[in-house]
Amino acid sequence: MAAPGMEKADFKINLENNVLTISSEKQEEQKEEQDKYTRREFAYRAFQRSFTLPDSADSEKIEAKYENGVLQVNIPKKEEAKPQPPKLIEIS
Repeated sequence: MAAPGMEKADFKINLENNVLTISSEKQEEQKEEQDKYTRREFAYRAFQRSFTLPDSADSEKIEAKYENGVLQVNIPKKEEAKPQPPKLIEIS
C-alpha cells in the first residue's frame, strides 16, 4: 500500500474475526502569526481498508513493515495449506 508522507506510528493494523483492517488518521496544523492577524490551517487525513482473510492464512505470523512511503503486510499461508510435493505410493 503506497502511503507517502506518513510515519510508521500513523498506522493501525487490526485482526478481528479473520478480518484484517488497516487504518490511519493524521491531523496537521500550521500557524502563522503576523502583526495584525493570525492564520491557522488544519489538514485531516484518514482512511480505512478491510480485507477478509482466507482460512489458509496463518494469522499468528502476519508481519508489517513501513519503508520509503510503502506499507507492506506479509500474510503467510499455514503449512497444511501449502502445496505438497507429489508422493509415490508403492503397491504391495
